[in-house]
Amino acid sequence: MTDFSFSFLLAITATFILAGIVKGVTGMGLPTVAMGVLGLFMPPVAAAGLLILPSLVTNIWQLFAGPNIMETLKRLWPMMLAIVIGTLIGIGLMTSGAGVWATSALGAALALYAAYSLLAPPFSVPQRMEKLLSPIIGFITGLLTGGTGVFVVPAVPYLQSLGFDRDNMVQALGLSFTVSTVALALGLASQSAFQTQELALSALAIIPALLGMWAGQSIRRIVSPATFRRWFLLALLLLGCELFLRPFWS
Repeated sequence: MTDFSFSFLLAITATFILAGIVKGVTGMGLPTVAMGVLGLFMPPVAAAGLLILPSLVTNIWQLFAGPNIMETLKRLWPMMLAIVIGTLIGIGLMTSGAGVWATSALGAALALYAAYSLLAPPFSVPQRMEKLLSPIIGFITGLLTGGTGVFVVPAVPYLQSLGFDRDNMVQALGLSFTVSTVALALGLASQSAFQTQELALSALAIIPALLGMWAGQSIRRIVSPATFRRWFLLALLLLGCELFLRPFWS
């Protein structure tokens, strides 16, 4: 990635402001939005490198804002370990040079998540099934993280099914997103796909992401988070479909 034109930097700034707004209003979605929008004008592997530091900073804050990090980690460590393993295996899809199809996979992941969130009814996982399902869900999430840079499917619906109260749910999501971000960074580094210029741009992207979060928290006081979330998911569904279909009409 060598284009450092004003329009390119403006597009990155606008992307992370938008992604930060979504996270500020809904409590999640920064890497999902960033990957989706950046995927419109750069390969997923480059987009994944850019989101590392903004995602890490915002998710560490979310992780440590919760009530009991050790209790959450004790409960979810098998899932977190599986996320790391799955990501390191799946990273080959993103870095293999099949950029067009990686973009299509990214679009499919975004559209699947949006459609599921809009249409699927809430469900709960019995506690007796958690030890069996957590590593499986974590591994699948890791494969998708490595292949697409999106780490909400199926981790977010699964965590929402475990019966956490609000504060612990926020912390569990923060833990999952933080581990996924670190695993993605390790995977990119292992493939020599995380270069110094990406690191510098990723560091600069922290500022618009935090500004967007601040704006999103202000918007949250005016607009219903449920209404905002619904329109966000509809937009994400359309964006995911466009990215998925792009190789077939280009």
